Amino acid sequence: MVGGSDRDPDTGGSADGGRRSLRQAERRRKSAALFLRDVLVILVVAVLVSFLIKTFLIRSFYIPSASMEDTLEINDRIIVNQLEPSIFPLAHGDVVVFRDPGGWLPPQTEVQQPPLIAALEWLLSIVGLAAPDSNDHLIKRAIGLPGDQVVCCNALGQMSVNGVPLDEPYVKLPSGVSKVSELDFDVTVPDGYLWVMGDNRYNSRDSRYNTDKPGDGFVPLANVVGRAFVISWPLDRWVWLDNYPDTFRGVEEADG
Repeated sequence: MVGGSDRDPDTGGSADGGRRSLRQAERRRKSAALFLRDVLVILVVAVLVSFLIKTFLIRSFYIPSASMEDTLEINDRIIVNQLEPSIFPLAHGDVVVFRDPGGWLPPQTEVQQPPLIAALEWLLSIVGLAAPDSNDHLIKRAIGLPGDQVVCCNALGQMSVNGVPLDEPYVKLPSGVSKVSELDFDVTVPDGYLWVMGDNRYNSRDSRYNTDKPGDGFVPLANVVGRAFVISWPLDRWVWLDNYPDTFRGVEEADG
């Protein structure tokens, strides 16, 4: 027969068809490899961007104590803006997260975790979704800024800043108590420091109780990680955190 046959004697199919099948399979393998490469690149970029955001912009913390109730409850998750005060100044009433100035926190016992859980928490901490160091930080409200005179308490049980009495709607007090601090004090905040207090005034080991520690109860601005601006978890407690500008408006006007 002239020209012979183009059928494969072993498979009964055409040689051209076999070659097409091989080419299609090779294209599928290349497409799968490209897809996996693209997914890997996306994941690496996402982790890198998250790491940069966590390092320079925002990060997450959880609340380990009741010192800021009822504004913040135990195990709330918050998001902290790290541009304050490194780039933008803090304001009176801001809720701030800061590293222990020295002796405010009791010695911490390292918690042993299963290796898989520890690895997962470490990975999440890189992108700012976990905060394994929350127990090494504190969160309070900034009452006195550098140069302020903070005094407590007047005849009505109020605290004053630069002679301006404060009406503090965020403060939690025991039933029947109107005095916003069980301790009286009269302090002037040094340059580069803050005077901070918890909203749960009778259950907060804040500046008032650490005057015998390094810094005399004042928190160095260099120790401030940032300003907490939102509760991110649980979802039913999602809310922007207020710094109550009306409470401090008289103070700001006095400063001006």
